[in-house]
Amino acid sequence: MAKRYAIILAAGQGTRMKSKLYKVLHPVAGRPMVQHVIGQLKEVNPDEMVTIVGHGADQVAAYIGDDSQLVLQKEQLGTGHAVLQAEDLLKDKDGTTIVVCGDTPLITSETYRTLFEHHEQEGAKATILTAKALNPAGYGRVIRDEQNEVERIVEQKDATAYERSVDEINTGTYCFDNKVLFEALQHVSNDNVQGEYYLPDVIEILQNRGEKVSAFQTLDFEETIGINDRKALARAEKVMKRRINEKHMQNGVTLIDPDNTYIGLDAVIEPDVLVHPGSMITGETIIKSDAEIGPYSEVDNCFIGESTVIRHSVARDSRIGDSVKIGPYAHIRPEASIGNEAKIGNFVEVKKASLGDKSKVSHLSYIGDAEIGSNVNVGCGTITVNYDGKNKYLTTIEDDAFIGCNSNLVAPVTVGEGSYVAAGSTITEDVPGDSLSIARTRQTNKEGYASRIKNQKKD
Repeated sequence: MAKRYAIILAAGQGTRMKSKLYKVLHPVAGRPMVQHVIGQLKEVNPDEMVTIVGHGADQVAAYIGDDSQLVLQKEQLGTGHAVLQAEDLLKDKDGTTIVVCGDTPLITSETYRTLFEHHEQEGAKATILTAKALNPAGYGRVIRDEQNEVERIVEQKDATAYERSVDEINTGTYCFDNKVLFEALQHVSNDNVQGEYYLPDVIEILQNRGEKVSAFQTLDFEETIGINDRKALARAEKVMKRRINEKHMQNGVTLIDPDNTYIGLDAVIEPDVLVHPGSMITGETIIKSDAEIGPYSEVDNCFIGESTVIRHSVARDSRIGDSVKIGPYAHIRPEASIGNEAKIGNFVEVKKASLGDKSKVSHLSYIGDAEIGSNVNVGCGTITVNYDGKNKYLTTIEDDAFIGCNSNLVAPVTVGEGSYVAAGSTITEDVPGDSLSIARTRQTNKEGYASRIKNQKKD
């Protein structure tokens, strides 16, 4: 098989985005759009990949890493000039080169693969990826001859009334014979209003030489969308979200309302998971079967065990076991580890803490920097007082302990196995196992005192 190369055009600043962020780094489904392009191309296994960068080159390099060679286009003088920046790396090599825009994150590896195959089977020197557009306004039109071969590409501003009625458009993605591409680029002129060197001019040069120019029409116009402004970015996000959700539903995941469910590209969800509306599942999250997420829950970079339920809550960078009940309105912060059959109830915050099997923190509590054993009950309003203004300290609650309501556990402190802490206590010293700790003043009742206070207010 012929060698295959890829050139990604990612040097444009993207002024229409009206953003300080370099255009191709704007995320779609949580991933910079140029990463989508490179990721899909990698699945085709090109022998070399070159990304042409300009504005924000260092930022792009940080995201691309070793996936592609980077070449700097110091001046942005058009798409033809951009491709020429790869000349030193590719010009003398035999094979096929695909040229792709870095702002087209929706084109799939299958489309790239089919475009390569079509180009090579046709024996063409150039092949244009085209699509049928319901509203082709603004796009270059692909005009075919009586034999259905490509006759020319006409830009909107230069098109006749008939040509404007043509709905097959040039997507800006091409395959070329590699050596022919770089030779033809030497003859591209910048004699135009913008003073730029345009890649489509190569097509005209090849046709004038009698070389074969082909076209491959993708069946999905949406995948060819180029992202030039925030409206197009939102449109691409919607398309990508639909793709991701459909994949999960095909794999056996139930999404009650796919239009209002947001799942990231790296999430792994097993069959028979139920996801309610308003939920966001992002990062490298893994959700095991029979779990239930939402409604209105956010899960990021978490492991969620089988049959666990998370309602109206947030969980990040944590591990949650099987058959756990979380929420509503709980916050599982980074480095939490929740054991099997545990319960984290409403308005409970857990941070950098472990909770053993069958332990419960049911209401209105803060558990931070703590190690809690199995079968522990933490009463309403309990706080692990972990911070002295300079350092964080650890609270340890051993198996089978019972912490009464409105208790403060001032770390570093340990509550021993099977012990009780009386409601309203502030614990500053370790509690031995099998003990009852009471840390509050004895109750005093002053009869008639309330009336005296009321009378003083009247005076």
